[in-house]
Amino acid sequence: MKSIIVLSDTHGNRAEVEKLYPIFAESDYIIHLGDTSSDGMRIKSAFPQKTYVLNGNCDFPRLGDDELTLDIEGVRIFACHGDRYGVKRDTDRLAYRAQEVGAAIALYGHTHRAKEENTDGVALFNPGTLSRYAAAKSYLYLAVYDGKFTGKIVELT
Repeated sequence: MKSIIVLSDTHGNRAEVEKLYPIFAESDYIIHLGDTSSDGMRIKSAFPQKTYVLNGNCDFPRLGDDELTLDIEGVRIFACHGDRYGVKRDTDRLAYRAQEVGAAIALYGHTHRAKEENTDGVALFNPGTLSRYAAAKSYLYLAVYDGKFTGKIVELT
């Protein structure tokens, strides 16, 4: 089994991100979905072999990738910030893009709202936000094994 920690929209809230370092240390992969990619790069400097950083709409300079496709334990995962797919309106375009690349999972942020849904056979996960101004702060714990997966939104208190 491989564990993946997914976070998004940290917007410079390093204190909340640093609270997750013990969890990062135990995980197999870490994915930061952008806004702010410099936060993701700080994580990557601490955990370089297992961290992936994506750009968000607020990221200047753009330090990460715009999109990412990973194959882990027989599961293809598509990841992006989500703004380019209009996820504040709906997730149809995102699900279609995931299908195009053969992904069973699509990870996205941008909305600051944690959400799990299934669209056209694609599991869509938004980990929410760790922004200091958010009423609810959260990240996603994703477990993948032998072609199967399960995700859990974890709220911070």
